[in-house]
Amino acid sequence: MATDRKMVQNDSIPSSMLTVRMIMQGKEVGSIIGKKGDNIKKFREDSGAKINISDGSCPERIVTITGSTDSIYKAFTMICKKFEEDLQQTPTVPKPPVTLRLVVPASQCGSLIGKGGSKIKEIRENTGASIQVASEMLPNSTERAVTISGTADAITECIRNICNIMLESPPKGATIPYRPKPAIPPVIFAGGQAYTIQGQMAMPSTPELSKLHQLSLGQAVPLMPAVAQTMLPGEDTHWILILLILEAVRLLINAPGLTAINFPRPANPAVQNSQQTHEMNIPNDLIGCIIGRGGQKINEIRQLSGANIKISNAEEGSPDRKVTITGTPETIGLAQYLINTR
Repeated sequence: MATDRKMVQNDSIPSSMLTVRMIMQGKEVGSIIGKKGDNIKKFREDSGAKINISDGSCPERIVTITGSTDSIYKAFTMICKKFEEDLQQTPTVPKPPVTLRLVVPASQCGSLIGKGGSKIKEIRENTGASIQVASEMLPNSTERAVTISGTADAITECIRNICNIMLESPPKGATIPYRPKPAIPPVIFAGGQAYTIQGQMAMPSTPELSKLHQLSLGQAVPLMPAVAQTMLPGEDTHWILILLILEAVRLLINAPGLTAINFPRPANPAVQNSQQTHEMNIPNDLIGCIIGRGGQKINEIRQLSGANIKISNAEEGSPDRKVTITGTPETIGLAQYLINTR
């Protein structure tokens, strides 16, 4: 949380400038942005704060709010109210509290906690919010997560207290900011080529993956999301290579003992070549992401998957558009995956 001070024009009272950072998940970020960016535009205009969101290549996103103390409080008030509205629409009973995760330099956390925990206890009692400071620093950084939960009003008041403390006790020394790690890209196979999902595109993968793939089968392997989801961060390439080698061995010698690792068995050619049809319903406000400008994205999905994909015209009063996918089970599965990724 960085601080700066400047004089307000025609006013002798200094206005404190702050930068507050938060960690959020994709669904939370989507709620802040809103349809076509309507929510975040309103938050920026009404609060006067700058609200920036890191790119979507990571499961975790960093939301940065910068402005005067008043604009920061206004922005948090609107964000918390929006989250509270979202929670009211969930079917769970009782309704869970609004929860935010701030990112605070470790050098400031001592002032936030206070001697013997006195300051953090005072904040809890005065605001009614729950506040917890992580004991460990976030990976590859000198920052710690501060989790706040409670009603929207309690959290906003808690933020006010935290900002005042941060202004009184600026960070000491250099701060290494926390940067979320990108998600491990899933690996998919189609038409003898290995692809990795990078951002929102399926990109050709390394030559080694494609060669191992071709060695292992002589035909396309079905979609393998389970492999990608079980890989450890930083070891994705090693695990992919190991699993592909094992798959090659299993297919070449048809060793049943390896089936305990849940490798996909080769599909029955008669079934694989049969044409099938699958239908999906896509909300109207998301269909543009699937089609892309001038139909570019849907054409890419058709080419990568090999499936025939048709999108119905918008019907008055209907919230969804029907997407009909025709092809083999493999091409349909790949098309579904690429559409869901979009």
